[in-house]
Formats: sequence, C-alpha cells, structure tokens
Amino acid sequence: MEKQADQQDIDRELDPIGLQNSTRMGINFSKNNVHFDIIITSPAVRAKTTASLIAEQIRYDTNKVHENPGIYEASTRTLFKVVNQLKDEWDSVLIVGHNPSVSYLSEYLTKAEVGNMTTCGVTKIELETGSWKEVSEGSGSLASYEYPDLLNF
Repeated sequence: MEKQADQQDIDRELDPIGLQNSTRMGINFSKNNVHFDIIITSPAVRAKTTASLIAEQIRYDTNKVHENPGIYEASTRTLFKVVNQLKDEWDSVLIVGHNPSVSYLSEYLTKAEVGNMTTCGVTKIELETGSWKEVSEGSGSLASYEYPDLLNF
C-alpha cells in the first residue's frame, strides 16, 4: 500500500512483501515447534499485523496478542523496562517492535554483534536468570538471529 502524504507512521500498513515475510516467519516458528507464552506488540498497524500473522501460523489466539503502547518509538531503555516488567510465569515471549531499539536491546542483553536487524528479523535470546526483573546487560546469549531471506521457502 502506498504511503499517504498525511498518513501517520503509526498507521502505516505492511506492504505485500511485509505481509509475506511475517507469514513466512510464523511458518518458520511453526515448523520448528516454537511457541510463545505471550506475544506483545507495538500499537503500530504494521507491528500489530506482523504479530497477528505470526500468531495465526503458530495457532496462538490472535485475541490474546497484547498491545503495549510503550514499545512504539521506544528508546532501548524503555524497551528494556518492558522486558524487566514481564511476568515470571512467561518463559517464552515474542516482542514485536521497531528498530533501532530492538537491535540495540538485542546487543545490550547479549553483548553480541547483531547490527541493524532486517525487517521481520527475529533474535532468540536465552537468558541466564530466573526472573525477568533480574535481566540486565549481558545476562543473555544470542541463540539465533533469523530473518525472511534466510528461510528456504
């Protein structure tokens, strides 16, 4: 969809490639038997659409995708606070956000070189702590970084 001159960034929709890539990442999660205890998304239309398409592919109830306004245009510090406030009952969380803060957060938590994550890229971070409140700089390891162009379908 063409961006309207008066359209706000938060209202921008996914283009056809974005729709396809979100679905492909969801299929990839499904093929690898990846499930999430919760999916949290920015309120931006393109992020909500991405979260819903992924949720559909892994048979996660799209009505349970949680929208967090703090993720949109978040600084790395704000995004880090979102992580620290997660419920400990959740072991596996998908946060659908925006760059550059998502890339910076991945590097902050893992001390790994991620660079500027591509659109619809996903970092899997394994944490070495029992509580989200204890997550801090370097407390995780980068288990994987995947993005649509790496997928063979």
